[in-house]
Amino acid sequence: MRYSETHKAETHARLVRLAGQVLREKGPDKLAVAELMGAAGLTHGGFYAHFKSKDALLAEALDDIFKESRQKFHRMTEGLLPRQALTRYIDSYVSSAHRDRHSAGCPIVALNSDLPRQSRRFRTTFDVGVKMLLADLADRINAAGIADGGTLAAAVFSAMAGAVAVSRAVSDKRLSDELLAAARASIKVRLGLSDGSIPGGTTQ
Repeated sequence: MRYSETHKAETHARLVRLAGQVLREKGPDKLAVAELMGAAGLTHGGFYAHFKSKDALLAEALDDIFKESRQKFHRMTEGLLPRQALTRYIDSYVSSAHRDRHSAGCPIVALNSDLPRQSRRFRTTFDVGVKMLLADLADRINAAGIADGGTLAAAVFSAMAGAVAVSRAVSDKRLSDELLAAARASIKVRLGLSDGSIPGGTTQ
């Protein structure tokens, strides 16, 4: 059966999304092409109609994850004043919900330990994605009237990602929650924000 170009594009996008979920949950080394195609209801042989190689799939899936993260950032802060937007982003990122959603969270938290073993193409895609997220955060910090947004963005994002990564590694849930709460408070103090910056306080 011959499918339309629209069908092929939709299938391609679905494979990229599925790969993105597996990538964050299991890591690139455990993403099996046969399992991915099976999950999409396709044969293993059909993979090469969409991707030249597994490495090409991984790079595209990673790029898609970073774009999704950026879009989520903009959706959750749409219509808010700059300081409110920063607070909401921090509260959402450094949260138990983010900690517990391995297949839908930030790729920086999910994949940082996998990077040394990956291809140059994958690592370059990762670097580009990190720079994009940092640039967005720096713009938000500057818009909030906080000086030195570029330097602060790097420090703040490192603290945010590190807090979520450690919270995932800790088996004691109470301690994990305490670590997240302490990190949120510390980051907001550093930026001169407070829990009263948005209605409802902390979002988890």
